[in-house]
Amino acid sequence: MGYVQSTFRRFTQGRARAALLLAAALGGCGKSSDPIPPAPQPTPQFSAEVSRTSFGIAHIRAVDFKSLGYGLAYAYAQDNVCMFADSLLTVRGERSRFFGGDLPATPARNGEYGAASDFMNLKNEDSDFFFKGYLDPEQLRAGYATSSRETRDMLAGYAAGYNRYLKDFAGRLPAACKNAPWVRPITVEDMYLVLAEKALHASGQVFAKEIVDGARDPQAPVSLGAPTQVDKLNPAFVRERLAKLTAELGSNALGVGKDMSVDGRGILLGSPHYPWTSTDRFWQVHLTVPGRYDAMGVILGGIPVVVIGFNRDVAWTHTVTTAAHFTTFRLTLDTRDPSGTTYISDGVPVKMTSRNVRVDSLQPDGTLRAKSKTFFFSKHGAVMVKADAGLTWSSDSVYVLADPNRDNTRLMEQWIGIGSARSVGELKASLDRTIGLPWVNTVAVDRDGQALYADASVVPNVTPEKFLSDCMMLPPLLMLNGARGDCDWGAGHQAPTGIISPANGPWMVRADYVGNSNDSYWLTNARSLMTGPPPYGFSPLYGRTGIEQKMRTRIGFKQFEETLARKARVGIEDVQQLAFANRVHAAELVLPQLLPACFAAKDPALTIACNALSGWDRRADLDSRGAVLFREFWNTAAALPDKWAIPFDPQNPVNTPREVKPAAMAPMLAALKAAAQKLTSLNIPLDGRLGDYQGEARNGVRVPIHGAIGDIDGSYNSIHMRSELGPQGYRDVEWGTSYVQAVTFDEAGPVARGMLLYGQSVDPASPHYADQLPLYSQKLWPALPFAVERIRADPNYRTIRLSE
Repeated sequence: MGYVQSTFRRFTQGRARAALLLAAALGGCGKSSDPIPPAPQPTPQFSAEVSRTSFGIAHIRAVDFKSLGYGLAYAYAQDNVCMFADSLLTVRGERSRFFGGDLPATPARNGEYGAASDFMNLKNEDSDFFFKGYLDPEQLRAGYATSSRETRDMLAGYAAGYNRYLKDFAGRLPAACKNAPWVRPITVEDMYLVLAEKALHASGQVFAKEIVDGARDPQAPVSLGAPTQVDKLNPAFVRERLAKLTAELGSNALGVGKDMSVDGRGILLGSPHYPWTSTDRFWQVHLTVPGRYDAMGVILGGIPVVVIGFNRDVAWTHTVTTAAHFTTFRLTLDTRDPSGTTYISDGVPVKMTSRNVRVDSLQPDGTLRAKSKTFFFSKHGAVMVKADAGLTWSSDSVYVLADPNRDNTRLMEQWIGIGSARSVGELKASLDRTIGLPWVNTVAVDRDGQALYADASVVPNVTPEKFLSDCMMLPPLLMLNGARGDCDWGAGHQAPTGIISPANGPWMVRADYVGNSNDSYWLTNARSLMTGPPPYGFSPLYGRTGIEQKMRTRIGFKQFEETLARKARVGIEDVQQLAFANRVHAAELVLPQLLPACFAAKDPALTIACNALSGWDRRADLDSRGAVLFREFWNTAAALPDKWAIPFDPQNPVNTPREVKPAAMAPMLAALKAAAQKLTSLNIPLDGRLGDYQGEARNGVRVPIHGAIGDIDGSYNSIHMRSELGPQGYRDVEWGTSYVQAVTFDEAGPVARGMLLYGQSVDPASPHYADQLPLYSQKLWPALPFAVERIRADPNYRTIRLSE
């Protein structure tokens, strides 16, 4: 309330001063009775109402998108100005200028924030070179010039609102950035860079180091390597990085249709598992332009639009897709060019384009040192080098990353379209029309009980037939032959050149249910596997089918089907319970065979451990005793090869594989014994409560945290702690369940419950720095006020009017 009160005081003091000036002016006139016409007041360029309800949820209301962006930026800066200012340094390529080139991005500290991307880990200098060299402001400017007026207005308003906040609070920013020289006003083009960075999470950023290594020092002599052969390349690193995207940044989504909901309306559970401290944090907001747009949920980092949320008729969420959002190309070089920057395309030599960039790095003596690099591009994409995988720049060939999200300027327009949809059908039409989602699946429901799954992300147009042809030189590296024009990405129908139309990708609309937990589109509904059109299915770039699914995926479908077996139709409370059921599926699969073998071994140390696991409820709740022991055991046992007695069956992906092979029992018991010894050495009881050993500390107050790892152990509620097990247990959450929402509909509008686990603000001095953590700890789901009357009835409602 301090800010609101101070604003009100300034307002009333200003009015008092104005009244005194007016009285003086009147006193100086000969005829006090003569009416003095009021001075004309200029129409404000921006005008927004910024309200707050419980837990600091922001509600921004404006007559147009320009003012909406203005109010949104101001409110977001109130909670996260230091984090946003720090992230701007990244996309501007200015980290080295202020912090030095050899340091990493600002680390997470005291539960505040870290500026490092979870999709790349580079020192400041390499990060600066990547963003300056890889992003093309001119292309971004041209792309946004063709965007909708609403998109352009929103971004212009956002820049103005952020700058207004910096002006209003100059010298009074939070401790993390108070009086910092790197906190500066922004432009609309800075916002283009902010959005571009988000678009690159699953493509350019994944290979940022390789792209920087492919750039040259313009002052150094050219040195080309010996000729290379494709069969000598090692493409394993591509598979590893793709797997990391869905393993470390997972999410859960469940959409229930009219055939399985208690009232025939759709029910949505959205539970993204995202970083708690990086600049990819969510922030809760409700954005309204009356009569045009009215959506509530969360924004992601500085993206100024609701990306996961709901409106009056539709609720939606996203999960990171298994699709590949890039390919590589092998270029055949023209050996007549000693610089190696001319490649052959259909027999014709083509000169690469280049981009020269400079990075200034802060030196120990306070001076700046400039370095330069030149980045090179073919028509397909940026040159990349990874010498230890054989991807070198040789005298006869070089490799490029082809990235359809590098110039994707459709993100804002896509999410405005999603948030404006009045039905699942309209939402799907928006996905097919705009094709702006960079790397996520979409799960949505509407008030009429339709449930949608779609991978409408930006995927290169590489057909199954092209995959099977000699154009595909090395499938694990997604490497196409860049010397042949017929091997280029295809030109799809009703889609930007080189991108598959979502109408031709994986999607389904159902009346029963759809779900996704970062596995293949293949298992979207356990009763109806999706294989794609014959004879080859969808493009292999969408991900593999007919393969073993992650345990988190399996428990999600299993527990929902079991719920349906008990009650046939479900309500919003049921999906809330599923979100935090905390069943550890690995324990359900392993303990029925492990415990009898453990007791039969008659090893005293094992017997104590097995007694602890026998008494465990096989969940990861705060009161679960034995969960810590099982986690330490399974972290080792999960990696044991050939451990399942019943192998994976592609006709039954939810329930296979399962049951421990007798031959695997001995190494499993050894892993259990080692885990028990580890806990004993740390003075942790084998049957200790999980809540006593897993927690998040904020401002010196520790909050116990429930949940398990997720993909490894099969917990639907995925929580990854920052520390390994120590005497005090696992400390502080690095990433995992972050924002959760359960949404359905009644006659008046959406019925929504949810929370942002880590709170709205990264500032320890803010009342919203940790106020939602206890909600999560206690599994409390507050109602999210959507209607105006409910917003104003909130006991913590407050509002201000901003104009300029």
